[in-house]
Amino acid sequence: MASEETPWPTELRLHKDRKALTIAFEGGERHTLAAEYLRVKSPSAEVQGHAPEERKTVPGKRDVCVMEVQPVGNYAVRLVFDDLHSTGIYSWDYFRDLGRNHAAYWQAYLDELAAKGLSRDPPARR
Repeated sequence: MASEETPWPTELRLHKDRKALTIAFEGGERHTLAAEYLRVKSPSAEVQGHAPEERKTVPGKRDVCVMEVQPVGNYAVRLVFDDLHSTGIYSWDYFRDLGRNHAAYWQAYLDELAAKGLSRDPPARR
């Protein structure tokens, strides 16, 4: 049985529209996470950097989709997004953290976008 420190997923489901992922854990905890949220909170070095001051605010991902969910051992998955970002490894712990702290993380992201004059919308095509 999984401990509090090591959550074990009982379901990982990509929605048909590819705009959200649902993850359920032993004990009944369940989170549905939007593709946009997963993309902007990617655990990749490209987004997170190698130090807190290197973390990037990723704009323009309102319409992003998850194209693939690839297993990484038995501890994580790699998500491939339709903007070709695929370097983040999402551990079960990270999914649980994203779900439990969704409201605070999402508001912080929206605040960062506003402070930097950025938008959730992709750039207009010419």
